[in-house]
Amino acid sequence: MKLFINFVIFQVCWIVCILGGANGMPLLGVGFVTAAVAYHLLRAEDARAEGTLILAAALIGVVWESLLVAVGWLVYPSGTLIAGTAPYWIVALWVVFATTFNLSMRWFKQRLVVAALFGAAGGPLAFYAGSRLGGVEFPDTTIALTALGLGWMVLMPTMMLLAQRFNGYRENTPARTALAAGEG
Repeated sequence: MKLFINFVIFQVCWIVCILGGANGMPLLGVGFVTAAVAYHLLRAEDARAEGTLILAAALIGVVWESLLVAVGWLVYPSGTLIAGTAPYWIVALWVVFATTFNLSMRWFKQRLVVAALFGAAGGPLAFYAGSRLGGVEFPDTTIALTALGLGWMVLMPTMMLLAQRFNGYRENTPARTALAAGEG
């Protein structure tokens, strides 16, 4: 049930961030993400490890997204504090996305090639969906989606490696799950 709740919370935050950004209300999504992260950290076995993972994802996200904005491949309608950088609500999405790494997406940690393939396809698809909702624009769709696919092919396994190192939900590791099931 914990994994399902984590997945649903992420999806709700994603849609609220995208629609908030698209409609000039970027703080709405940030508010949802703040509540989601607080809930996530309160439930963690090791909140410091989870917090470190979330902070790392935020830093990676702000650099990656700002690079895409700076070269002109992505244009966001609201929430940008400094011209040529990522809006704060997309960084909030990275933050809430990190809450899935040790829960609903934990199975990718042992399947890095699958994580890379998922990133290569899922990253561009998520951004395309976001563009259809008005959360992002692509001056050149082909270039933007190609860059996103290549970037996410590297970013997703990178995130999973970080999640292996900073796992505040250690009870979800395969060894602990096997022990809990009486297999070890």
